[in-house]
Amino acid sequence: MKNWLILATAIALEVTATLALRAAIDNAWWTALTVVGYIGAFVALSALLRRGASIGVIYGIWAAAGVALTAVLGSVVFGEPFTFLIGLGITIVIVGVVLVETGHEKTVSTNPEVAP
Repeated sequence: MKNWLILATAIALEVTATLALRAAIDNAWWTALTVVGYIGAFVALSALLRRGASIGVIYGIWAAAGVALTAVLGSVVFGEPFTFLIGLGITIVIVGVVLVETGHEKTVSTNPEVAP
């Protein structure tokens, strides 16, 4: 359960940083939030790796969730377009992550916190 919380934190920090990067176009002070968000996201990801999580699975979930949330929130917050093709692309990314996760060889572990 703790790994899922760390992963959710990494995703939230990355999405926040990316949206702040877009906001920095109009206000340079958003750049500070961008830097802090990306650093925090990578710190969280490295914590997951230290806990034994698989990099392929963790990165796939992090990246797919980041792409999907950024596209949706970019549309809501900044009025950017959200077309059928964007939705289809997000769906394809999510399907790809599911395939990577299900195709990943599960290792036997006595630690229930290892898998995200």
